[in-house]
This record gives sequence, structure tokens and C-alpha cells, in this order.
Amino acid sequence: MSQTLLICDDDADIRFALSLLFTSKGYQTIEADCAKAVITSADRHKPDLILLDMNFSRDTTSGSEGLELVEQLQTLAIPIILMTAWGSIELAVKGLQLGAGDFIEKPWQKDKLLNSVKQQLKLGKLAKENKVLKQLLLPQTPINWIAKSDSMHGVNTLIEQIAPTDANILILGENGTGKSLLAQRIHQLSHKNNQPLVEVNMAAIPVNLFESELFGHQKGAFTDAKESRVGRFELSVNSTLFLDEIGTLPLELQPKLLRVLETGQYEIVGSSKTSNSNARIISATNADLSDLVAAGQFRQDLLYRLNTFVIELPPLRKRLEDITGLAEVFATKFCAKYNKKLCTFTQDAHIKLINHPWPGNIRELQHVIERAVLLSQDHEVNAQNILLDQSVSLVKNKDSHSLEDNLSLADNEIRLINIAMEQANGQVIGAAKLLGISRNSLYRRLDKYEITYDL
Repeated sequence: MSQTLLICDDDADIRFALSLLFTSKGYQTIEADCAKAVITSADRHKPDLILLDMNFSRDTTSGSEGLELVEQLQTLAIPIILMTAWGSIELAVKGLQLGAGDFIEKPWQKDKLLNSVKQQLKLGKLAKENKVLKQLLLPQTPINWIAKSDSMHGVNTLIEQIAPTDANILILGENGTGKSLLAQRIHQLSHKNNQPLVEVNMAAIPVNLFESELFGHQKGAFTDAKESRVGRFELSVNSTLFLDEIGTLPLELQPKLLRVLETGQYEIVGSSKTSNSNARIISATNADLSDLVAAGQFRQDLLYRLNTFVIELPPLRKRLEDITGLAEVFATKFCAKYNKKLCTFTQDAHIKLINHPWPGNIRELQHVIERAVLLSQDHEVNAQNILLDQSVSLVKNKDSHSLEDNLSLADNEIRLINIAMEQANGQVIGAAKLLGISRNSLYRRLDKYEITYDL
């Protein structure tokens, strides 16, 4: 697709000569003969480069009109080459300081002008790509990885083993369990962590924009392609690409993703040149992909490409030991956001948090802590600040056993263990399931609190 140049000069002969020169070199040209036409044409046509005369009708030597136009055109982020027959070092410096890319004196040297245009077009393309990068790449800030619970020990062990490799990983888990955070954790432990993680929500991509989003497109590739776009696979060169909500990908689009996963090859929309990807793929879903395969809604060969390793994140109700740490992380975040002094949690607040089953998982906990921080007074979060659905409790039975605010955290833990063991008829495996912890974790607590049962 040829690139478009906007030629701005009040002299028709100069516009004609420049148009003739550039069209012979394969460029498209648009002309503007006054300052108003420059702004209108630049905004309407979004050219790839502007050749801008410094003087129109106001005077012949100052260059003030050209400098004013450079300032006005900055919002469009289009490369500008200034032209004048009254060149001076001072004028050139002013133009460059205001944002112009180069300065050419009339009469121009043809080769010098063509080289300048070629260079500025290249720099303009890089600037656009950098802008897209800033918009799409996740900020590389340290993450607070809380995983002290027994149910997370296996997850930690596995990610420490496979994160340094390039193996594709499929993350499973309920909504709100922190799958995107785990993807960030894996990337930060990988050998590609010097590059930003690239993320895309597959559920949010319209069918007609799928190829453009993942593979990019050239300007003019389709009706609305007014600018070139860098695709996510190109952005993730030497990095990690996180495909969230992979289970929502329509069946008719799956072969396009499968091809690049199998061969590493793809084409930018509008280009016949084959590009290559070396991105490490991490995908995530809360859907059962095996069921989708059986139902004919997900390709089995695509699943095999995604699930070299599978990590299943446990729900928050099975991570009791992590709830306090996660709550403190969120409290720190929201205290900073709302300019409040760092909040601490009272014992009754901790008890209330641990007693809740968290059907919305970590996402629900985050929202609860945000509200609690806003309601807190005297830099303290108490049970009254924590607004929960109390229709369910961690352990239910016919006598409606629940935690008691007048007991310590240890006393309440002993109480819960006794309730669970009673309901499970003394069976450790059953009691551990009720409590959302592992069998070994429960054994340690039984030993710690010297709780005896006929096991």
C-alpha cells in the first residue's frame, strides 16, 4: 500500500513539481495551498507525512505561519518536513524544537529530499508502533504473590519448575481466582522477563477483528484500516503472550490461532509476507475445555497445543491461610488510592474474613476490602466495615455452628476443626474438604492443638 504525502505550499508550481516527483516514486500526494487547508486536509486524510512551507500569505521571510502550523499539527502525530526559500539556522532550530522532523531549503536537492522523506516515514512508523506498545503492554510492576496455603504449595512447586522454560501453559480455575496474576508470576520467573508481558482477552475480540488484533494489519488492508496496527504476536516477540478467556474463542477462528501455534508463522492482514512468532503462550479459562471438545465446540488439536502443562488454581475457600495476606495487600493498595493512612485489621475482622466462603474468590475479596477501607475510621478495619453476604458460613450444620467474635483466632480455628471433624464422623479427609485445606494441613493442626479423635 503506497504512503500518502500532504504537500503544503501557496505556490501551485511548487506543489505540481513535488507531486510529480513523489508520484513517480510510488507515493500518493494531496495538496494544500493555505494554512486552513493544511489543518483540514491533515485531519481528514491522516497522511503519512507533511511537507510544509514556512510562509504562506502573511509575509515572505519570517516563517511564523509554518511554526504556528507545526504546533497545531502536533496532536495528529504526523511527521513534518519544513520547507522555505528563506532558510536560516535559527528558523530550522525553532521548527525542530516545535516537533518538525527535518528542514529543507528551496530549491531542494532531489536526492536529499527523497532521503529525508524516506527517513521521516520510517521514524513515523516507529513512533506509531511505540504508541501502540505503550497502550497495549502491561506495566511491569512487582506483584504481591500470596501463596502460603497448603493448596497452593503444589502450584508454587510446578511454576518454579516450568516458568523458566518456553512450554505453553494452560491455567484453569473459577472466575476471580487470580489467573491473570498467575500468568504475570510465571512471566516474571521466566527467562523472557526482560520484555513486557502482552495480554489479550479473547472474549473481547470481535470476530471480524480477530486477525487484526492478533496478527496486525497494514494501512488500507480493509475499509476502516486508516492506520497500520501492530498485532499482539508481533508485540510479544521474545516475550510471553497471555490469551485470557481462551474457552470463548469461536470455533471458526480456532484454526487461525492453531496455525501460528503449530508453525510459529502468520501473515499481517494486507501483507503477503510471512512473519514468525517465538512468543511463549500462556492461556486461561474457567471453562472445561475437555467438555467443549466433546461437544464439538473446541478443537482437540488446539487444546493439545495449549496444555503442555496445566495449572489449576484452587478457589479462595480452599486457601484459608492466604486470606489474611491477600486482604492486607488489597488494604495497602486502596489506602494509597484513597489517600488514607495504612489500615490494620482487628481480630474480629480477620475472623469474619476467614468465616466467609468467598463464592467470588479473590475478585470478591478485593471489592470487599475496597469498601472496608472506605468505611474504616481511625486507620482500622473492623468487622462492621466488612460487608458480606452472611447467608452462608464456612462450615454449616444443623446446629448452625459459626465463629464467635469473643474468641481468639486460634480458639475459633480449634472450634472449626472440631465442628468439621464431627460432621465428617472423625474422618480427616472429609473434615479437610469441609475446611478447604489439605489432609496434611489438618493433621498438623490436630497435632498443634492436641485434638484427638478415633481416626
